[in-house]
Amino acid sequence: MYLPRHFTVNDLRAIAAFVDAAEAADLVTFDGSRPVATLIPVIWDRPPGFPAAVDPAAEPETGADYGRLLGHLALANPQWQTAQPDALALAIVHGPQAYVSPSWYESKARHGRVVPTWNYQAVHLTGRLTVHRDPEWLRALVTRLTRRQEASSARPWAVTDAPPDYVNGQLKAIVGVEVTVTAVEAKDKLSQNRSALDQAGVVAGLRGQPGPGPAAIADRMAANLDAAGQE
Repeated sequence: MYLPRHFTVNDLRAIAAFVDAAEAADLVTFDGSRPVATLIPVIWDRPPGFPAAVDPAAEPETGADYGRLLGHLALANPQWQTAQPDALALAIVHGPQAYVSPSWYESKARHGRVVPTWNYQAVHLTGRLTVHRDPEWLRALVTRLTRRQEASSARPWAVTDAPPDYVNGQLKAIVGVEVTVTAVEAKDKLSQNRSALDQAGVVAGLRGQPGPGPAAIADRMAANLDAAGQE
């Protein structure tokens, strides 16, 4: 990931909260001739001694212990078979994104030297890939994923609500994937390289745009401006 200083996030607590809230990632592997990707629900299991900040010197192959990212693929999906055993995999976690018009910058009226850009948030987790076929490993994973998604329901569904034979059959149709995370990269591109007046103009401009992306980016930018104003 390209990480200019203005946009780099190293606070692992904030990164972990971002990944937990997203609940899914694009799992990217290499099949020998091209990259392949699948969007999967994920759980990031972090170790008890999880560090507070990213180690910028960590290498994807031999980096720090950032825990395990867990998910599953359909058995019929060739991705799990084409990825080499213990190969490096990349999990891309997406946040909100939005187009930024230069017409929203305060500085446009003063000198006009402004161009459009795109604001967004994203996290990349890199590590070695392991595939799991053990039914009990898979059962434990889908139980955890289900409990997380059903937690807010008035009548939560559980894996044990379905007939055991049916669940066993469904487990045979998936494979587990585990990424031992050794590198974490996070980026909040929220116009931090612009003046406070330009950032405020972007917030106001985004508020007038349709869709959840502009609204979410505006909220995050406004929070940054509020925090800066309190320093």
